Amino acid sequence: MSMPASPGLHADCRQVNDFLSVVGEKWTVIILITLRAAPLRFNEIRRSIDGISQQMLTRALKSLERDGMVTRTVHPTVPPQVEYALSGLGHSLARPVMELGAWAQGHLGEIEANRMRYDASRAR
Repeated sequence: MSMPASPGLHADCRQVNDFLSVVGEKWTVIILITLRAAPLRFNEIRRSIDGISQQMLTRALKSLERDGMVTRTVHPTVPPQVEYALSGLGHSLARPVMELGAWAQGHLGEIEANRMRYDASRAR
């Protein structure tokens, strides 16, 4: 016999899922890692991340800024310089992201072996 779902659970799950879909984006994780050490200007971030387009970087930074993970500071220079930095919330997210990455690196061999075994069993 299954338990009835809590009335608030579905809304909470959707909100968490929405946020995790942002965090799960390939570029989001790389941007978080890139900004861990110090604030960077847009083009510094773009040069640091191989393969990211200007449009994708803009979109990802706006999303991270909207969620409060990244702060955007415009310096009054000519031309204006814009700098991006992780907020306190962004730093707190970067820690488990780095742990997840370390876990993945430590298990890549096992994961690849499982994939090969699975694919081989399906090819027959």
